[in-house]
Amino acid sequence: MSTETATPDTSASVEAPISDPRALTVENVERVLDELRPYLMADGGNVEIVEIDGPTVKVRLQGACGSCPSSTMTLKMGIERKLREAIPEVNEVVQVL
Repeated sequence: MSTETATPDTSASVEAPISDPRALTVENVERVLDELRPYLMADGGNVEIVEIDGPTVKVRLQGACGSCPSSTMTLKMGIERKLREAIPEVNEVVQVL
């Protein structure tokens, strides 16, 4: 008579939970900004996240975008609009100098 003891199968991989792409996280905001960066860089600029404060995303426009007279339009009609479409929890995007 054989006495085998069952051992747990540890070969099964544990998958990390997939985060919601519409959740307000630094990773998701970066993902959206990465889609916009080529357009900003084409004009000599860039954008970085400074802070996420509740539903407000604070960013710093860099390079030519930081001093451009159209930076408010870029911020509101470009960056904020795209973030709000992709991440509904975003209420506002503000520029930090």
